[in-house]
Amino acid sequence: LCAGPEDPPLPGELPGTAFISIQAFPALLDLPQEPAVAAVSCGSRHTAAVTRGGELYTWGWGKYGQLGHRGRASSDCPQRVEQLWAEGLRAQEVVCGPWNTYVCILQQ
Repeated sequence: LCAGPEDPPLPGELPGTAFISIQAFPALLDLPQEPAVAAVSCGSRHTAAVTRGGELYTWGWGKYGQLGHRGRASSDCPQRVEQLWAEGLRAQEVVCGPWNTYVCILQQ
């Protein structure tokens, strides 16, 4: 079961109904499309994975836009970063910081 797509509240806002679980221990996870993962990185509250085909999937807490899904929505389910794919960009490596995500991309 996945949570989202509600945005977490900004500082000073009252909390909404969005809930993102915290997975303290490793767990098996199926990606929606291509299961061959080449790289994974974890931030303080989000995770990113790059597939061998160059797709970037992100999930977790997205308050600062670190998931790359054009907003601040959080999600417990891995979602492909569609903007990269649509622009012909393929992820090669990913590094998550506490509240950000760095991606090394290749242009097709």
